[in-house]
Parts: sequence; structure tokens; C-alpha cells
Amino acid sequence: TKDIPGSIVASENSVTVALDITISDDLRLEGISRELVNRIQNMRKDAGLEVTDRINLYVENQPEITRAVNINKNYICAETLADELIMKPKIEESSAMEIEVEEGLTTKIFIEKNNN
Repeated sequence: TKDIPGSIVASENSVTVALDITISDDLRLEGISRELVNRIQNMRKDAGLEVTDRINLYVENQPEITRAVNINKNYICAETLADELIMKPKIEESSAMEIEVEEGLTTKIFIEKNNN
């Protein structure tokens, strides 16, 4: 067996399996969204929010992150209990957190409890 470009090949006994490891743009944007959710959930925990507390969520505009948010906004809001998800040109709140969602791709996130 030989590795195929963009794939990993493994064989055992008489079974050979090839796994396509190419990351499509859609898959990459989904990964960015999932990483945002993970970081927001950690921010919620660190802020002492209850599991049921609703939040307003602010994310600093970065082209790839904005694309990921636009495609997966409903998922992000549902997972983080965000009533609002607002993309802002710049986030300056002192409690905002700068995160790296993948190598070389960073943004700032600010959350606030929604008291409504």
C-alpha cells in the first residue's frame, strides 16, 4: 500500500482503508465555529454564569471568523445561550478575551449576561 496525496492509507490482514484528510473550506469554517463555542463556554464558566444564564455576545470582526459566524450563527447562539451575537469592528472592553481559534487566526470576544 502507498499513501495517496491528501489521504492516509492503512492495511491490516486483508483490509485496506484510505482516509481523506483534506480539509474543505466548509469543514474549516465549522471548526472555527466549534472553537468559538468552546472558548465562549469557558468564558461563561470563568465569569461564574449559571448554565441557564442568557448572554449577549460580541465578536471582533476578522474576515474568516466573520464568515464562520455568518454560516453557523444559529449553532453558536444555541450552544452558548446567546440572545444576540454582534460582530464589532473593535472590542475594547477590559474583560474581553483575545483568543486564537487556529494558528495565526485571532479575535476578541466579549460576553455580558442578558438580564432581560
